[in-house]
Amino acid sequence: MSYPHFSSREFYEQYHYDGELGAIYYPDHTQFRVWAPTASRVWLVIYTSGHEGSGSEIPMDKDVHGTWVTELTGDRHGLYYTYKVLVDGAIHEAMDPYAKACGVNGVRGMVVDLARTNPSGWDKLIRPPLTRFVDAIIYEIHVRDMSSHPLSGIGYRGKYLGLTEKSTTGPGGVWTGPSHLVELGVTHVQLMPCFDFATIDESIGCPKEYNWGYDPLNYNIPEGSYATDPYRGEQRIMEFKEMIKALKEAGLRVNMDVVYNHTFYTRTSHLNALVPGYYYRQDVHGQFSNGSGCGNELATERSMVRKMIVDSVRYWATEYQIDGFRFDLVGLMDIPTVNAIRMALNKIDTSIMMYGEGWTGGHSPLPDHLKALKGNVRQLPGTGVYNDDLRDGLRGHVFHAERPGFVNGGVGMEESVECGIVGACEHDQVDYNQVIYTQRPWAGEPAQSINYVEAHDNLTLWDKLQRVSPDANQEVLIAMHKLCGAVILTSQGIPFLHAGMEFLRTKYGDYNSYRSPDAVNQLDWERKARYIEVFRYYQGLIALRKAHPAFRLGTTQKIQEHLRFLPVFDDHVVAYMLRDHANGDPWETIVVIFNGNGEPIEMELPKRGWVIVVDGKLAGTTVLERLAGDVVTVPPYAAIVLVDAGSYQ
Repeated sequence: MSYPHFSSREFYEQYHYDGELGAIYYPDHTQFRVWAPTASRVWLVIYTSGHEGSGSEIPMDKDVHGTWVTELTGDRHGLYYTYKVLVDGAIHEAMDPYAKACGVNGVRGMVVDLARTNPSGWDKLIRPPLTRFVDAIIYEIHVRDMSSHPLSGIGYRGKYLGLTEKSTTGPGGVWTGPSHLVELGVTHVQLMPCFDFATIDESIGCPKEYNWGYDPLNYNIPEGSYATDPYRGEQRIMEFKEMIKALKEAGLRVNMDVVYNHTFYTRTSHLNALVPGYYYRQDVHGQFSNGSGCGNELATERSMVRKMIVDSVRYWATEYQIDGFRFDLVGLMDIPTVNAIRMALNKIDTSIMMYGEGWTGGHSPLPDHLKALKGNVRQLPGTGVYNDDLRDGLRGHVFHAERPGFVNGGVGMEESVECGIVGACEHDQVDYNQVIYTQRPWAGEPAQSINYVEAHDNLTLWDKLQRVSPDANQEVLIAMHKLCGAVILTSQGIPFLHAGMEFLRTKYGDYNSYRSPDAVNQLDWERKARYIEVFRYYQGLIALRKAHPAFRLGTTQKIQEHLRFLPVFDDHVVAYMLRDHANGDPWETIVVIFNGNGEPIEMELPKRGWVIVVDGKLAGTTVLERLAGDVVTVPPYAAIVLVDAGSYQ
């Protein structure tokens, strides 16, 4: 049987389906609807177990726009199922792409009454307040890493429920788990992928296998290895919701890392079994293209792929009350799909965040002008991307371990740092021709710039600093680290922190720890006790940012009006002034100076009379020193934040 080309208008008009798909539960019946337009026959296969035994086949009826449908009467909560399709003479059995629950290891879907999975008080749970995206401070965590250390003080180590435990302590009595997050002061927790992924055997209670989760299997189901009982399909849902509830009740919004650019399996994936060839891009030779670097890439520009992604994001935002989405390799997604997601979320809550990696992992046949790349982000209102110009300008090249940046001897990185300070927005004092990657102001508004210096992948900042400066002593390395943190947390845009960087997280030089053991990936809470002064410094920077709206200007126009760079006469120095009660700030004038030199420098200030609230040792909003004159000495590898004495309060 021949069909119109998958990307053709004819195929769209004949087979696009706008309705609900999956196992649609009602107390007295469940309707099953699957999209399989190229199949000549389809069967629903039902099982009493999620992982063993044979099933019973029920023929499905061909219905509108390529869908197949059948209905089972009675309360079917807990029934496991798959689909079998006959396509071009071959029969394939596949998981339902719209399944909301599953058995162990995600091989069979499960009918679920989601009302039974809600914790007590779930219906009264509200999103913690967020007025503007630039008010967010994002903290990236891996569920297992937060509690897997034996000294974490957490009982449910490596599990969702570990993030529900309150007032846990570690070495030296330091707060761990959610209490640590509250103490630090961040606003958003970003969960690394928590949908069902492929490479951890969920049947093992405490698996030694490890993965970050960028190997998607089932997009609408929580990962089972973080649950206490992955065999019961509803258990992982209940415990995931318990985690969300606990974090929100602690005042934290919850973002989720999502991977809609590829799947772990390709030819044998559930998607490819149901509609062979449709869900994935192909090259000119008909082979699966690999813009993800993981073996395939989803054809997001095809209408039913776009629908699947929009439906999935909408589901997480409503059923699980997720507050934001970080899109892995969003550059592989087409611009209309990303904007369709944004519009769908706006109908739910305009404060739900969207941001992602504005690049690809390899060559993709999707034309560049259609990709949601960093350079195209102005076409993505309400969506941000990571600022790699600032990241590599500040610490040094991400893929060349010994190459330095602004804080450790890199030459000509000042403009890249300034690009980050203005949130990658247009500014007449920033020479974008000197910025390392993108020679133009790529952000339309500061909220489109996610400012960071460290994330889950590549070297941690501490490991990177050691590689660039192997002969530097610990005092110097700590000073460099704190300087990086000061830049990120005082720049316009949205700051992003990697879990543990506030106590010098190390992965012992591991570049890509996605399958490395817990000993490499776990948060070592002993380091918090050992480097508590570094933690306090980051805590103070966060308190400063949250207390003073001058660091959170909401528009390009306000940045151009209120933020002016000051003249400097040394390399590796950047200084700027926030003036005129910027953004309604009670402080009239704020001066920020970054010294990336190994020697102190003197800086002339715009007038006399200043209060220092951040220096190389301490950070916050309280007075560290008062200056009567108009000259300040900035220590080596240090940030200084000053407030005019007349408006300090």
